[in-house]
Amino acid sequence: LAQIEGSGEGVKKHQATVLVSLKDADISVRRRALDLLFVMCDSDNAEMIVDELVAHLVLADAAIREEMVLKIAILAEKYATDLRWYVDTILKLISISGDHVSDPIWHRVVQIVTNHPKGDLQAYAAATLLVAVSPRRCHETAVRVAAYILGEFGFLVAERPGMSGEEQFRILHQHWHNSNAFTRAILISTYAKLANLYEECRPLVAPVFAKCKNSVQVEIQQRSAEYSAMREAFSPEAVEDLLREMPPFEEFKQSALEQRLRQKEGDGSAAVAKAARPSTAQRQRAAQAAKADEEGMEQATEEEEYEVEEEEQLTEEVEEDDEIENEDPAHDSPPVGIPKEVLPAMRKAFSNLCTSPSGVLFENSLLQVGVKHEYAGSQGRITVFFGNLASGPLKHFQVVLDNCDHLRMQKQGTDGLLEDGGCSVAVRTQAKLVLLVEVMAPFDDAPSMRIKFQTMEGERHDYPLRLPIVATCFMEPVTLEAAAFMQRWKSLEGQDRECQEVVKVPQNAPEIDEEYMERIVSIVINGLKFGRCPGCDPTPWTVSGAATFRTGSKDKSGNFINVGCLVRVEANPQAGAFRVTTRTLHPLCSKAIKNVALVSIKLA
Repeated sequence: LAQIEGSGEGVKKHQATVLVSLKDADISVRRRALDLLFVMCDSDNAEMIVDELVAHLVLADAAIREEMVLKIAILAEKYATDLRWYVDTILKLISISGDHVSDPIWHRVVQIVTNHPKGDLQAYAAATLLVAVSPRRCHETAVRVAAYILGEFGFLVAERPGMSGEEQFRILHQHWHNSNAFTRAILISTYAKLANLYEECRPLVAPVFAKCKNSVQVEIQQRSAEYSAMREAFSPEAVEDLLREMPPFEEFKQSALEQRLRQKEGDGSAAVAKAARPSTAQRQRAAQAAKADEEGMEQATEEEEYEVEEEEQLTEEVEEDDEIENEDPAHDSPPVGIPKEVLPAMRKAFSNLCTSPSGVLFENSLLQVGVKHEYAGSQGRITVFFGNLASGPLKHFQVVLDNCDHLRMQKQGTDGLLEDGGCSVAVRTQAKLVLLVEVMAPFDDAPSMRIKFQTMEGERHDYPLRLPIVATCFMEPVTLEAAAFMQRWKSLEGQDRECQEVVKVPQNAPEIDEEYMERIVSIVINGLKFGRCPGCDPTPWTVSGAATFRTGSKDKSGNFINVGCLVRVEANPQAGAFRVTTRTLHPLCSKAIKNVALVSIKLA
């Protein structure tokens, strides 16, 4: 009757009776009840039926558990209007009856989370799975799912309390000794991705790889050896490409779960016919995925057809078309910019980040922008986190980066973040942007970044920011003897090579004393990344340093072009002032070093 068109409502009246039949002593009656619940399930009663089946799974005997788990997984996917409920349901299945959760079931979870066009589900899955595997005792299947998802999308929650990259490693690694070879192989790949994203994880991961190089399991041995040698064998850009998030999985007409059901029950089964018919929720998700693919293809085509100089004009035309077609009155008003009262704190945050490895670049009641950056020679890796502090989702969230002639830049971010349509950032979640940069020439201005989004109420926001990528980020310290320093110092005299400026300390700052000068020394060594030159300073009130500005450009002989840089900071305690003098072969280097030094001294 449940399969006959128009009789569904009549059968639903007996739903309670069918649920009771799941507890019947006769196994054949229980199987019939399960089959009937599966067939009579629809978008109206799916959540209730699935929850009832999950609750009954605790009491079900082993003879029917595997079949129940499979059908619950199919129903949860088929009728999930919110895929977070689907993730929660599969986690319940793993915790209740993990031994009966086959590989195709947890593989399907990974596939759905990975293929989701927006980052909200990925962040939710990463956070939920990290909590699920936090106890020492949890099913091994949960460890496998968590390892894969955290390796791919753990960065989306890394800024949350207790969910840093280091914590993710520690939580996963506590299950290492109780895991089989298959699970350990997944964990090793996850460790490699964590070590690539978080520098603090590298010393934790290295001993694991070193020990596993001698493993009797060939797969574990091979993965450990390859991941260990990867950084030595390839450039940082190549390693980044190898360890970045996996691309979306290919969608087949029939999922692995449907194939498994067909194998168990045959082609003529009512359950197989039911599983093959797409539900309304599945059709909606397919339409969303197709729309996201079309937008991605359109963006790629535009990038191929137009030069960089024409991108701004193209964006303006697209925005004008959108405003004409969109009837939302909120688009008639100009976007909200950065409030004036936030500007002083924003400038201070930028100045701090110029000499600090991580921190908050911008924050208001809606958005927090955090930055983590590290450099080696002429190359750098900058990670920018965009956290939603609002009470609702931030829609059409987009980041626009200006192209700089002096920087060669690779961009990778949350799906949609760098595209015209933007992405959606759910409440208390983050979007992420990773930049791999290489400096090709001296410069004195930080690259700009524009953040655009729309609140739940339809209010548009547009925030122009600057990334703390300055010339001193690409310095390598040099230690010179006093005679060598003075010789170079004199050879670099001249208006085009020297920059000098005097800066007064703030009125509320303490007097300039030895402790104050220790902070200045720290700024020169740790902030500007200059080497201290012993014997060069005639008094305790002077700090001298040397460094080399590295670039990725080469001269005619094939050698990298570098610029030697010298700096001297002289204090005048009586006047409460400092004189900063920089000398380099390139005027832009001299100006850039002086500007960063002045700002840092004001904040000392």
